[in-house]
Amino acid sequence: MRWKNRPEGSNWGDYGPDDQLGRLNLLTEEVVLKAAAEIKTGKTFCLSLPLDYPGGNILNPRRTPPQLQPTEREGHPYFNFPMAMLIPGAHDVLSDDKVTLCLQYSSQWDSLSHVGALFDADGDGHAERVYYNGFKPNQDIQGPADYDERNNFAQNDTGLKHSSAKALDIANFAVKGIQGRGVMVDLAAHYGREPKIIGYDDLMRVMEKDKVVVEQGDILVLHTEFAQYLLEAGKNPDPHTVHNICTTLNGQDEKLLQWISDSGIAAIAADNYGVEYPGGSLTDRCCALLPLHHHCIFKLGMPLAELWYLSDLAKWLRENKRSRFMLTAPPLRLPGAVGSPVTPIATV
Repeated sequence: MRWKNRPEGSNWGDYGPDDQLGRLNLLTEEVVLKAAAEIKTGKTFCLSLPLDYPGGNILNPRRTPPQLQPTEREGHPYFNFPMAMLIPGAHDVLSDDKVTLCLQYSSQWDSLSHVGALFDADGDGHAERVYYNGFKPNQDIQGPADYDERNNFAQNDTGLKHSSAKALDIANFAVKGIQGRGVMVDLAAHYGREPKIIGYDDLMRVMEKDKVVVEQGDILVLHTEFAQYLLEAGKNPDPHTVHNICTTLNGQDEKLLQWISDSGIAAIAADNYGVEYPGGSLTDRCCALLPLHHHCIFKLGMPLAELWYLSDLAKWLRENKRSRFMLTAPPLRLPGAVGSPVTPIATV
């Protein structure tokens, strides 16, 4: 056992001492069969933004758009490349490329190594950095620097030149296969693009009015029209509008967090940036700055997805008086990665 204490309200150890899937364990074969039963027409919807959206780095200064480049062959760009240059008489013209990509720039999944916390997991009276189920920085989630909790977080060089999550990486989700029943809650249909923070009572009212029911193993999908706004902005969103538009969940609402725990949902996907409204501040030393991320990823091992494109699917579901669909959304099987772009497909 890699921990003596587990956070209050967490499920650490419930799926085994070495578990790296968290609530995705609830995506059982029976759940997948129920999801398949939601396919009535065979119609599909792509739920990802183009990977070069939102454009620029206005949402997150650390994340920049993908950069495509050709590979090279014998010093030449291998793009529109005539093989006759190398083999006289060859008819082939070939192109090959590579990309520099921030893995959480556009439509994405967060892995369980994306968010950890300061918590006294080993019971020594000192809060150390730790991730879901007790996995540890640099022992399990490795990077080029370490930060000493006992010395004002002094930075120490680890000798590594790269980063790699040896545990809790995104490849776990790919191997598991994120496929199950998506359940849409269409917040935009009730609030439009009003910048409203949605708590438990608001969410329950919307679900009751639209007769939305979630069951264990379902993936909760939240439509806010934020991604639709990004498309309309054409990779040039207004700096003020982009941070003051559409609904987000209230990460400080304890009733909402408890419902997430009790509902048995396997994951949450949203079309907005971050799913939640941040709940802390840089002067708030007692709390998680991202309380819903803290609750879902750190405590429950529940994946969160952001910046999905949901408007076309939401419109079809509403017109057809449905909220459930088959969702197929595996991330890249990229060992060591903390997040991943995703091209989810909804089948109705």
